[in-house]
Order: sequence, then structure tokens, then C-alpha cells
Amino acid sequence: MAETIVQVTDRARNRAIGVRDEEPDGEKLVLFLEVTEGNGFEYGYDLYFDDDGAIRDGDVVQDEGGLRIVIPADSVDKLRGATLDLSKNLLNPGWVVDNPNRPSASPAVGSHIDPSAFEGTVEERIAQVLEFVVNPAIASHGGRAHFVGFEDGTAFVQLSGGCQGCGMASVTLTQGIEVTLKEAVPEVERVADATDHASGQNPYFQPAKK
Repeated sequence: MAETIVQVTDRARNRAIGVRDEEPDGEKLVLFLEVTEGNGFEYGYDLYFDDDGAIRDGDVVQDEGGLRIVIPADSVDKLRGATLDLSKNLLNPGWVVDNPNRPSASPAVGSHIDPSAFEGTVEERIAQVLEFVVNPAIASHGGRAHFVGFEDGTAFVQLSGGCQGCGMASVTLTQGIEVTLKEAVPEVERVADATDHASGQNPYFQPAKK
């Protein structure tokens, strides 16, 4: 029996199964949860579906009652003891990873985002962070984030490419983009998704990794 690395709540499992089953050949898809670089103080996360041919040696595969979750080998120790859940926003629940682990102190110093590295108005600095920090990080799955506007502490971001229509886009937004923007632009208190996900050409399914 495979080791349980990440606890998955019932509602998170049921939501993921529902998203998967809307895809053609959904029964062949597995859910990947992996750690990305984050902001140096907290990990970022990537949550996406792929077929089981993407599973590599050393990856941990958890069977969660009809849903297979894959933890890539280099994310296993970073996610050990974490919980995958949905936020308590009843109208639009997003994905939440509650992780007791944090990047080690040494790498965090080098990867800390210095707000002084970005210049101009709040709007200009947000656009710079998206262009030079966020977009390179999500480009591997064909995604791109565009700045829409800023009002009352909220940065409005539109996702395109592989992130548009993706059922896992909320985890990218809240635990990746929002964390980064709040770190780099102190005026940002929250990030809102301005994407029309219904028009995405490839909803819920991320391109396979090369």
C-alpha cells in the first residue's frame, strides 16, 4: 500500500472527481500535486490533471477512493503531512493546500522578492511582477497571467492559455499568484480572478509535461 503523503478531504476529492469526469477519457487521468518555488517563505503549488503515462519513478501515487493523486518525487518531502481541501467560500470554493512545511531558511533568503526591485505606480509594479516573476513560473503548462486592474487593494488578474478554463486555476491564483503579488507589491491585499473560464479551449486538462 502506498504511503499517504497528503491528506485529501472528502469535498476536495469529490470536487476533483467531478472535474475529471467532465473530460473525455477522464478515467485515464490522474491528479498531480507538486510544489513550485513559491515566494521563498511559503511554497507555491501546481495542481493539474495528466494521463498516467506522466507518472515517473519515485513519484508517490495515492488512491483516494476513485481518484489517483500523484506526488512527484521531488515534492514528496515538501508535502508530507499536508492537506488538500477547498476554501470555505461557498459561492466559489477554491483549492487550498494546508502545508506544515516551509522552505528552508537558507534558500528563502536568496529567493525573497524585494519590492524595491519594481518601480512605478501600483499598477505598473503589478504588471512587472506578472510579466517577470509569475508568467515564467506558469509557462510550463502553457498558462499566462494578465493584469486587468487594481481597486481598493484588489488586483484583478486574467488567466489565459493553459490556465483558462482549468478547473485547478484557483490554486494557481490564490496560492501562487496572490502570494507573489502580496509579497512584491505591499499595496495588494487580495487577488481576484477576472477570467472567463467558460470560454477556455481546454478546460480542466493541463498539457502533458515534457
